[in-house]
Amino acid sequence: MDLESVRARRIAPALAGKPALPPVGRLLAAAALLAAAFAAAADEAAVRRLVEQKLRAGGTIESVRQAPFADLFEVVLRTPDGLQIFYVDSGATIIITGSVIDAASGRNLTEERQRKLDAIKWESLPLQWAITTVRGSGRRKIAILSDPNCPYCKRMEEGLAKVDDITVHILPYAILGPASVRQAKAVWCSKDRARAWDDLMFRRIEPRPERDCATPVEQLQDYGRRIGARATPTWFLESGERYSGALPINEVRRLLDAAYPGKR
Repeated sequence: MDLESVRARRIAPALAGKPALPPVGRLLAAAALLAAAFAAAADEAAVRRLVEQKLRAGGTIESVRQAPFADLFEVVLRTPDGLQIFYVDSGATIIITGSVIDAASGRNLTEERQRKLDAIKWESLPLQWAITTVRGSGRRKIAILSDPNCPYCKRMEEGLAKVDDITVHILPYAILGPASVRQAKAVWCSKDRARAWDDLMFRRIEPRPERDCATPVEQLQDYGRRIGARATPTWFLESGERYSGALPINEVRRLLDAAYPGKR
């Protein structure tokens, strides 16, 4: 046996029992991670204090966190119109409003974050105040805050009329003027609410109910204000995701299928 073989046999057992990282090294690594976490928390607290000092009346800070892009902090503000997102630097000397777009994918990162913040539990929707239509199995589900004089609501509901296996809950959200309030109440007091709503929305035939009745129109106005629904249509999927405005019906169908519990 040559000298190199002897050396190799002596060294091998020592290497076999040697840990990948000495205990002291592991402790130092853990300490570094904890220090970074504490530093991030301290930075967020400092940013919160700075923003609070500069914040004028009209909102309260809901949360502050390190933004997942650039060297910025995301600040979520609760206002009478709902949750709003803006970004600041570490000294809160620069305030950035508007959307952040991922240049590579084209994703609107601010919109995605806003949707998560605005998400609700489907079960919490006041569906007892809805005008409901079911077609086929009804497995796709959507709830819409809709004003009878909203052209974008009409466009969206016309598209939904072509979707099968769907449950559509229309929540008459009369916010576009006194005529909308009067018409929504007349629909609610009609014998066939779904037909009366479709006649009004698609054919501009105003319902003439035989009697007045108690309606949820004012309660729905209050509900919409509480959740910050500033536009119509505002709509919800069964997953709790919230959207505003009329999207192309193919995109709505895709979102409905993605939100169906059987697909999640």
